[in-house]
Amino acid sequence: MNIYISADIEGITGIRSFEEATKGKLDNGWFRKQMTAEVAAACRGARAAGADAILVQDAHDGADNLLLDELPAGIRVIRGWSGHPLMMVQELDPSFDAVVMIGYHAGAGTGESPLEHSCSLRLAELRLNGVPTSEFAIHTYAAAVLGVPVVFVSGDEGLCREVKRFDSRIQTVATKRGTGAAIVSLHPQDVIEQIEQRICDALESLTGFDPVALPDTFEVELRYRKHPDAATASFFPGARRVNPFTVSFTSATYEDILRFLLFVL
Repeated sequence: MNIYISADIEGITGIRSFEEATKGKLDNGWFRKQMTAEVAAACRGARAAGADAILVQDAHDGADNLLLDELPAGIRVIRGWSGHPLMMVQELDPSFDAVVMIGYHAGAGTGESPLEHSCSLRLAELRLNGVPTSEFAIHTYAAAVLGVPVVFVSGDEGLCREVKRFDSRIQTVATKRGTGAAIVSLHPQDVIEQIEQRICDALESLTGFDPVALPDTFEVELRYRKHPDAATASFFPGARRVNPFTVSFTSATYEDILRFLLFVL
């Protein structure tokens, strides 16, 4: 069994501010350590379910957050960004049996987390086919294009509710609940234990777990915080400026949506 793990930091246990998510600021070192511990738990759970190959994508900021010597031996880790449209699941291909997402977070404009955003802090909201959309949904569709299902997601409660609305089969672990600029967090060790067990459960039930169905067409709408960003994005071939802050792009091919996002985020 070949498993792909994509790891972000804003949805890990205890983290509440973008300063804590930024290398060199506040207690970022502790949160990198916890991010690493949650990824390590995911690896152990996958191996307990029979995974013999695991590829981990460090998918936060500069993609250089995970403490490699604290991860289990025998796995592979992607550090840095290749510039590929798959973004947070770069190097994913049809040879993988499942995708696991660790430390993901609520999308921009949802009011669910003090750390909510969708791929870029320049965006006030990202909608896909009229629905406010997170990084989870963007990359779950990307995995579906390749025929690979997302089977587990950890992150804040708001994201976990979105995951269940999106596909109730996906197992989740909620690490914390957002409340204004604050959070109510679980204990780090409790989260680590839940991740390990539920990933094992999810992968042991993988038979017949198909990727989510892809819509016939896709319309992505980006609402920027600053109108000059929308003006620049509107020059992407096929993009349409809806209003001073908003740009839309439509295609029947999801790969086109990913290319659009790569260049305008």
